[in-house]
Amino acid sequence: MPRKSNTRAAQGAGTIRQRKDGRWEARYTVGRDPGTGKQVQRSVYGDTQQEVRKKLAQITAALDAGTYKDPCKMTVGQWLDIWAAEYLGGVKPATALLYEQQARLYLKPALGAVKLEALAAPTIQRLYNTLSKERDGKRTLSPKSVKNIHGILHKALQQAVAVGYLRFNPADNCTLPRIERKEIQPLDDQQISAFLKVTEGHRHEILYKVALFTGMREGELLGLTWDAVDFSNGTLLINKQLQKIPGARAAFRLVDTKNSKGRTITAAPSILAALKRHRDRQAEWRLKAGELWEDSNFVFTDELGHHLSPHTVYHNYKRIVASIGLPDAHFHDLRHSYAVAALKEGDDVKTVQQNLGHHSAAFTLDTYAHATAEMRRESAARMEQFIKRVSNA
Repeated sequence: MPRKSNTRAAQGAGTIRQRKDGRWEARYTVGRDPGTGKQVQRSVYGDTQQEVRKKLAQITAALDAGTYKDPCKMTVGQWLDIWAAEYLGGVKPATALLYEQQARLYLKPALGAVKLEALAAPTIQRLYNTLSKERDGKRTLSPKSVKNIHGILHKALQQAVAVGYLRFNPADNCTLPRIERKEIQPLDDQQISAFLKVTEGHRHEILYKVALFTGMREGELLGLTWDAVDFSNGTLLINKQLQKIPGARAAFRLVDTKNSKGRTITAAPSILAALKRHRDRQAEWRLKAGELWEDSNFVFTDELGHHLSPHTVYHNYKRIVASIGLPDAHFHDLRHSYAVAALKEGDDVKTVQQNLGHHSAAFTLDTYAHATAEMRRESAARMEQFIKRVSNA
């Protein structure tokens, strides 16, 4: 039996038909070739007849209004390359490299061959679903990683809209996996005391102590220089961080802090005293090293003046916390511990937010206000006292 044609006349110029691969195609005429006089026809595609009819109606309206542009024949992969090369000048080099790596690893293999104009939300959604699937009981990528990949693709496609290659951003209508916030694990008072005892005399004792009682990030600690330490006013200027150069082995550089805004921390007197002792010890190292000393101006260095490696600091930290029964503790937990301790001791949330370098006090409050069982019990006790006071008034 001959196959029935699924071609039908569309509203306005053009025809719509379903292809053998299941997709729908609309063909329309944009004019005549000046050389041959033949009609010049184009096609648009979609997953449903309704989608194609809508596209065809938009094209017909553009033709009537004289605003029609020929479809972009560029692929998603080609556009991602152009976007990375020409439109990332305003971001940090490490961020630009991360965008390129994510595009190469996840976006191009799945979407690279798709025509840019033919990219549809269901196709993108299928990629996100695949990246989120569980294999052997574990997700291929975390929800946060999928969200980051979506952010990169959305930015690239939005730029394609801005320059006229796309009429709308197909990534707008995708659903992302829900991100479940991990519960923070700050050290409690007992654990902090144990940590201080076991680090006493350790080669990185002062670094860990500064981390614990200022809330500085690891990169900020390793990038701290002596000119940022003001002993007269008791402050630390946090305006840079040590960052590994992507793609380079054991190479680092100083870059802006996470949000590119500097902040000043007023440190406790005992922390400033510890830094003075550390400065004196570093001066002894300098004398012993002689010409081998590297005058880097970093606060935390080895015996030759080289900045410390994040790998070394982290693995020393892991051995220390394991020795006090906390093998799963992370270096970032010292930052959490500072925040919780500061709030418990009565610091206002705005001060804690500024010391941590968070973008808003609301974020700090949401993250730390009721982080420990002890704080929740204290909150309940204060409410009980309030109830008694107002009940007896």
